[in-house]
Amino acid sequence: MSLHLAGRLHLRARLYALIRSFFAERNVLEVETPILSAAGNTEPNIESFSTHFHGHVDAGSRERWLRTSPEYPLKRLLAAGVGDCYELGRVFRNGEAGGRHNPEFTMLEWYRLGWDHHRLMEETIALVEAALAMVGRRAEVWVEGYRQLFIDELGIDPTHAPIAHLQAALSEYNIDPEGLTRDDWLDLLITHRLQPHFPDNRITVIHDYPASQCALAKVRPGDPPLAERFELYLGRYELANGYHELNDATEQRRRFERDNVVRRARGQGEVPMDESLLAVLDAMPDCAGVAMGVERLLMCLVGTDAIADVLSFPFSEA
Repeated sequence: MSLHLAGRLHLRARLYALIRSFFAERNVLEVETPILSAAGNTEPNIESFSTHFHGHVDAGSRERWLRTSPEYPLKRLLAAGVGDCYELGRVFRNGEAGGRHNPEFTMLEWYRLGWDHHRLMEETIALVEAALAMVGRRAEVWVEGYRQLFIDELGIDPTHAPIAHLQAALSEYNIDPEGLTRDDWLDLLITHRLQPHFPDNRITVIHDYPASQCALAKVRPGDPPLAERFELYLGRYELANGYHELNDATEQRRRFERDNVVRRARGQGEVPMDESLLAVLDAMPDCAGVAMGVERLLMCLVGTDAIADVLSFPFSEA
């Protein structure tokens, strides 16, 4: 092991210690939840790894899924009355390998009871600022609503602009439009036109997304209705995605079912819904939650575009 790599591994250890100290000071409980589950992630843009259990049939479903996040079991703990909690652990996403992605990576996810997404934004910013301070850096903070961001930076109202206007703003990239929805084009505008220009020493937080991009967030009625979620970027890297969490099992089941409809239309396999989560979701207290990619944060702290630089061994060498 080179000293260069050793230094980065020490940085990871220091970051873990900082995270644990950060939450201990705030009385947020560290927990561990299963990595293998009988349910998977139905999100069409995320592919899970699966494996098969060969033990006694009484153990339950033989097909098991490696978690893409600890979200579902953490919410079950919230419904059971555990209170504010977090998990720092490994997650897995199939097909995501490259310069900036590794199929196995570390996620920090935490939940705060009685908070909305705006209050959680502040705590997430505070954690990133603490991590930057650990390496002698500071960053300005810039918070903007999703709709206003598009209007200010691109002159496009994402709520009302015809899809042709969204496509025209991306014409230089020669993107194949086959199968792309309005939300896909909006996402491409962020990744191609907005995100690359976020300043390196700025924490950018975007909040209140279109209701069609609600994922597992509450939707706030209005004109237009808005998904109560946020994303946090450090420089051009997305670090965290947070929600004012949906705690309506009927609505969540509809969203899971809608995901599987999309998966079928794309020729992807359906994924079993998490019935254990749905059985208790109505009992989950009002809360906000956020997931943060630890390697992404380490990449920013080190100043590298290569995820391999912050791993002991990348996927190709595992």
